[in-house]
Amino acid sequence: MSNKKKVFIKTYGCQMNEYDSEKLVLDLEKNHYQQTGDIQDADMVLLNTCNIREKAAEKVYSELGRIKKFKDHKADLKIGVTGCVAQAESSEIFVRQPAVDFIVGPQSYHKFPEIISKLKDGERNIIETSFQASDKFKSIASLAGKPKPSAFVTIQEGCDKFCTFCVVPYTRGKEVSRSQRDILNEIRESAKKGVKEVILLGQNVNAYNFEGISFSSLIYSLAEINEIKRIRFMTSHPRDMTDELITAFGDIPKLMPFLHLPVQSGSNRILKSMNRGHIVEEYVEIVNKLRSVRSDICFSSDFIVGYPGETDKDFQETIDLCEQVEFAQAYSFNYSSRPGTPASRKEELDENLKKTRLHILQDLLSKQQSTFLNEQKNTQHKVLFEKVGRGIDEYVGRTEQFSPVTVVNKENIVGQIKKVEINSVMAHSLKGDLK
Repeated sequence: MSNKKKVFIKTYGCQMNEYDSEKLVLDLEKNHYQQTGDIQDADMVLLNTCNIREKAAEKVYSELGRIKKFKDHKADLKIGVTGCVAQAESSEIFVRQPAVDFIVGPQSYHKFPEIISKLKDGERNIIETSFQASDKFKSIASLAGKPKPSAFVTIQEGCDKFCTFCVVPYTRGKEVSRSQRDILNEIRESAKKGVKEVILLGQNVNAYNFEGISFSSLIYSLAEINEIKRIRFMTSHPRDMTDELITAFGDIPKLMPFLHLPVQSGSNRILKSMNRGHIVEEYVEIVNKLRSVRSDICFSSDFIVGYPGETDKDFQETIDLCEQVEFAQAYSFNYSSRPGTPASRKEELDENLKKTRLHILQDLLSKQQSTFLNEQKNTQHKVLFEKVGRGIDEYVGRTEQFSPVTVVNKENIVGQIKKVEINSVMAHSLKGDLK
């Protein structure tokens, strides 16, 4: 019978948080914890939080109230809050929910082993939310021991762009890049464990620059690792899409033909108000350049609808941009005011107007995604299979353009790249047969 303690972790938000959660769990495993999917069995509960959307903090407090009920019956249960709500709310979390034992911001995860030790010694009300850029990537557990076909690797954190609607510069700090040596070492170790695809992560991943080594240079170096067959990255900013990086898409077959490149709005007036630092024409030029060097590349984006001051003309320009680019997929949201940001001081639009515009945009984006997926029918794609599916003998993977694909096969093909002919299209995915 195992005498290990159990940790339940709930992760909100982006891929960066998913990656961070895996790192935190590895630190806990080194300290005789094991992960559980049942909160009632847990000796520790971690909420790894996101602060991008409105009322994010209130949702966390609501969840903490629910978790407190478990602590009422299990006094030694440890409760921790990590992530961007932890950074933004800081000690206020202890005030509003005294059941919480520790708070850790994203810039302090390297101190997590020390926090675990303090918890073992009976300490409570532990808080680590300081910004120490030079220490950010120190003492972070490697994910190389986690065998899986596709792996996230954080190479950059923070943001210096200060878009008027965004809290990331305040919760994740300034842009900090990890050393190329550490990145490549982690990826080499992961490759030995069977990883075939790496997804490089950063709030502004293409802003990566470590001691003069640019993002494109890092990708060229990464491409030399033979065991790694696919390279992806997210999330990018148009301001950092250099010609060298665009050229890399044409030079490096391993660099997959899919790019998530948020634009937020198709209106130059709104982009200026958002402090995005680029105009629509520059965004379109990037798209056209990429298509000229990689004809099969497809694009994803983010859109904010109903930003303060957005007129019918501004919104129509967003629609026009979508029709011009033709996105394979995209994420769109109504504007959500975040406390402390410059945009929060602006007068908001009517909620019904925002909802109407969002519905119009999402309808267009949904049709574009459907068109893209239907174009894949009766074509062949190389698919990296990542996991077992829900059905009998089902396996799920992704095409080079990042579309999910399901096939049925008697033999386990997880971790393999197989040619698949697409025979049917679902709402957001594809089905096919091995060739």
